[in-house]
Amino acid sequence: MIAVGEKIPDVGLWTMTADGPKAVTSHEALGTGRVVLFGVPGAFTPTCSDHHLPGFVVRADDLRAKGVERIACIAVNDAFVMGAWAAAQHADDLVMLADGNGEFAKATGLDMDGSGFGMGTRLQRFAAILEDGVVRHLAVERGPGLEVSSADAVLQAL
Repeated sequence: MIAVGEKIPDVGLWTMTADGPKAVTSHEALGTGRVVLFGVPGAFTPTCSDHHLPGFVVRADDLRAKGVERIACIAVNDAFVMGAWAAAQHADDLVMLADGNGEFAKATGLDMDGSGFGMGTRLQRFAAILEDGVVRHLAVERGPGLEVSSADAVLQAL
């Protein structure tokens, strides 16, 4: 698993734009400035939609007040799903990243096997603080809740 002090891997991701899906690399999206990145097992899933993503939407101004330049959400979903989820959650202010093939998940060691509940490869629920692409803080949930990866927990870590 990626560790504090390591640079994030440079892999292909997708994001939804007004013109449709756009390919980006993780270094392009996350490699400069102070970035809060949080990962979820899946868009539109209960905990992700009811608590995790909304917490970052609500606390975006507080995170920016602490020097965060960009807040990004990543999931093993396609760009269309991530775009629809952002619209449904009013997350226009966040960068929504689609790791459709699970490349980022695997390269960081934050992948999990969700095949037991029909989801295949997914990301573990986590939150990270990145500075110029280097992990400065990483909190990975060990259980099903939001103990260490919520927006409030990230605010405390900043």
